[in-house]
Amino acid sequence: MANDLNAALQASVASIPECLAAGYVDLSTGMLLDIRTVDSHPNEVLELLAAATADLFQGQNVQTIENLFKRSRGLPENDGHHYFQEMIINSDNLIHIFLRGKTNPEHVVTFVCRLSANLGMVLTKARSSMPSIENAL
Repeated sequence: MANDLNAALQASVASIPECLAAGYVDLSTGMLLDIRTVDSHPNEVLELLAAATADLFQGQNVQTIENLFKRSRGLPENDGHHYFQEMIINSDNLIHIFLRGKTNPEHVVTFVCRLSANLGMVLTKARSSMPSIENAL
């Protein structure tokens, strides 16, 4: 199973334009299940990736916003649905894409690409790689 995830992440890194890294995070456990990079990264960054991803998708303010949307629409707050499915963060030199899993919304895949990459192509290729990554588990 781990080899399948490793291979799926490696294939996605190869197919996404100017992709430098891909990581798979389990929000329910707070664990980084696997990561593929083309460069070396400081261990401190890798250790914080899962926690930072959990903050983005499950931080208290995010949960409050999602619950307010549900309440305003007359939906139960504990139905397991999440409004935030994708996030794009541009840093000084990089594009960071975070995609929530479709089959398991407690899983998030993150891709890191050079800022010079075409954002539309990065998103298209990242989205198209999700089924094979999710099926690897």
